[in-house]
Formats: sequence, C-alpha cells, structure tokens
Amino acid sequence: MRAFGPFAARAVGIACVLVLAGLAPDAAPVPAVRADAAPAPGSGIPPLTDDRGRAVTLRGWNVEDKAHRGPDALTAVTEKHFRDLRGQGFDFARLLIFWDDLEPDPGRYSERYLRRIGRILDWAEKYRVHVLLDAHQDVFGPAFGHRGIPRWATRTDGLPFTPNPGDWFSEYFQPAVQRAFTHLYEDADLRRAQARMWRVLAGRFGGHPAVLGYDLVNEPMGEPRAGEDLPTAARRIEAGQLTPMYRRLARAIRRVDRRTWLFVEPTPVVGEGVPTGLGGIGDPRVVYAPHFYGTAMEAGGDYDPAAGWIEAYEAAVTGYPKRYGVPVVIGEWGPPDGGLPHMNQFYRDALASMARYSSGWAGYVWCYGGGYCALDAAGRFRPNKDRTAAPYAAAVAGRVRGEAYGPESRRYRLTYTAGSPAPTEISLPPDPRGWRIAVAGRAWSDARAVARGRSAVVRVRALPGARVAVTARPG
Repeated sequence: MRAFGPFAARAVGIACVLVLAGLAPDAAPVPAVRADAAPAPGSGIPPLTDDRGRAVTLRGWNVEDKAHRGPDALTAVTEKHFRDLRGQGFDFARLLIFWDDLEPDPGRYSERYLRRIGRILDWAEKYRVHVLLDAHQDVFGPAFGHRGIPRWATRTDGLPFTPNPGDWFSEYFQPAVQRAFTHLYEDADLRRAQARMWRVLAGRFGGHPAVLGYDLVNEPMGEPRAGEDLPTAARRIEAGQLTPMYRRLARAIRRVDRRTWLFVEPTPVVGEGVPTGLGGIGDPRVVYAPHFYGTAMEAGGDYDPAAGWIEAYEAAVTGYPKRYGVPVVIGEWGPPDGGLPHMNQFYRDALASMARYSSGWAGYVWCYGGGYCALDAAGRFRPNKDRTAAPYAAAVAGRVRGEAYGPESRRYRLTYTAGSPAPTEISLPPDPRGWRIAVAGRAWSDARAVARGRSAVVRVRALPGARVAVTARPG
C-alpha cells in the first residue's frame, strides 16, 4: 500500500495537467542474464537471453518498505516475501531502495543499509528470484515529505512548495520540486554524487548471483518551460536531461560492473500514450522499463475496454525499443482495486498486451493487506490478482514459435525450435489438481506431473533443431 496517500493522485495530477495542455486524459544460482540482438517473434523487439543463449521471461512483483527509514529501513522486507513469491511461481522482484537511506550525509554511506540489502539478496538467491535494484523516488525525496533523493542534494532556489497529501502526485508539479529535478540533472556536484552512489551499489552487489539489473531512477520528472504543454516538456526532459544522465550513470557503473543490466525509464507521461523522447544510452545491456498505469483506473475507476487505453499505451512504448534494439520489462503495473466489474477483462487484456512486446513485468506490490497489495492479510490473492500467477516459459533454449495459455481451461502450450542442449524451463504455479506435462518432438522433460498445490519449474531438453511442443494441463 502506498505510504504517501492514495495513488489515484498520480492519475489526477497528470490528468489535470493534460487538460490544461488541451489533451484528453484518455488519449540454482540465479543465472546471469544479458540482452540479445535477435528480435522477439513478430514484435521487432529483442528478447532477453541468459548466458546460455536462452530467451528469458521475468514475472514478479515490486517489493518495498516505505514505512521505515534510517536505522529501521528495509526491516519490513522478510524472507517470507521471497518464499511466497517463488511459491506462486514468480521469479522476479523489483526491490525499492532509497538514496536518502543509503547516503544520509554527503559521502557517508550506511553500512547497516548495505548489509540489509545484501541479506535480502541472499533470500532472493535462496529462492531463485532475480532482483532489480530500483533507485526509487517519490516527489523527489524527504525535503518534500517523501523518499528518494537526500535533503542535502535538494536545491529549490527558494521556490514555493505547498504539500497536498490528498493528491500527492500533484506535488510533482510544484515549482520547488520541479527546480530540484533541474539541479539534479544540471549541477556538476550533484551529478558526481549520484554517480558515486551508483558506483557504491554496483561495486557492492554487482557480483551477487541474484542481481540482474539496476533501475537508475524511478519515474523521473522535470521542469516544464513557460508555454510548454506536458507532452512537449516530457520529450524535451527525456532527450536533453534524462538521456545524458543515464549515459553518465552507465559510465559510472561500468567502472565497477560490466555485466548487469541497466534499466532506464521514461517520464510517467508515457502512461497517457505519449512516446518517449529518450535517446540511445550507448551501452549493450540496456532495458527499457516504462510503467503501465492508466489515468482512469488510478483514479479509482473501472476498466473501460472501449476506451482504447491499452492500445494507445502499447503503441507509445514499443517505438523506443524497436528503434534502439533493446528489450522491454514493465517495472510497475496494476490497478488499486482489482474487484471492480471489468477488472477481470483488464487483467486479460493487460497480460496479453505485455506478452506481445515485453520480456516480463513486476506488478505493484507484493504485500499483505489492502490497496495495491497482491495478497490479503491471510496470504490469499486479492480479486483478479491471481490471474498474474500463470504458467510461463522462464527460459527457452531455442526460437519460440508460439506460447498460449487459457485462463479458464488452465491449459498451457509452448512450441519452439530447439537451438541448444540447455534446458528450457517452464514455471508452473500451484494448482489444486496438480499438473500433467506432455512433450512432443525429440525432447524429454524431468517431470511428467506436479503434485497438487505445488509450484514447480519443469525442465525440458531437446536435440538441437528439434521442433518441440510442451503442454501442461491440470490433472
């Protein structure tokens, strides 16, 4: 659950600005993974591949502790989070970390905080969960009552800021907050401090088996110029400030870690179907990581299939990865209220959309309670969020020809042409009837059945060049 008020404020804040701009708001050790140049079937977007040449899919959730800071930071994240994630068949966690906790004073890094991150990564490795370390910020940081960039790195030039806790996302449009982003992007000493922070993290955790990537900054924003509408400002900020920042941070990280993915985000305006202005980062291991939130649902409304929001979003986010040849992983997604009448259809449409162009996603958020939490206090999926726990091909040793899953029949089918003797891995969530697995082609699996109520990773090996079909169904 968001710690800073209803997340519907994100939608209200962006929608208000779009209206002012004249736009409608509807418009084993975890294997190392790298980016590959071969496009995903039919999309023109590269998939992810691992160090064995397998096409990789990531499915998981954000993991966070926004309730604690300082000496108690990250204490709400426990081993149970990762045991339960893996127990439902997920293999991916986007872990929120905060610069203000890591470096409370200039040049003084918290060893306690680093140890807690390391302990969390050890739990992830134990349960074979890939972790993305996310440098998270909400409304810049603690200078404005939130989390992220430290107070000592916040410069406002005396511009005004008025808190609006009932609509916290609108605080991004306050003059002081916008000016703080400008200084972060433009001031040489703050640039160096941000790069040093990332070198500390990458130097400490770049070799950890659970770490797959670094999300360089969460939902970056900026300062519009006089007379600019929001889409124009967003594209300028992305091209002229975010792109140089990502390039600087990439160079800093590569001094200590040359293998880990770098996840780069556009501004949140992409959620309104606005293509990004980001340029190329100039690094071979970059992942484009937009978020998948829509105005109406974030404001608490139901999904409207006829509004065309998913189609507009998909058109907006696929241009950048096609142009620059980078994979896509959705860093956050999911409505606050999954129990509304059309949310069943939303989950169907959203999951189908992301499967067309992305190599995976992290839902928001893996916690136990209300609001955005995936699970209730008893550990049961909240309405419709159970649809995220479905079979998927976590790693395919070859060229995928087709993949399909029927939520009602719970029948899963993967077809591929084998390209190496490495195993293809299929993740199956728990089913009260268990699973039966059938393999056709010159191939064999390490299991033909999965016990009732148990998740499993089924490994299939095939002769190179074989055309393989794997089917899993309850039984």
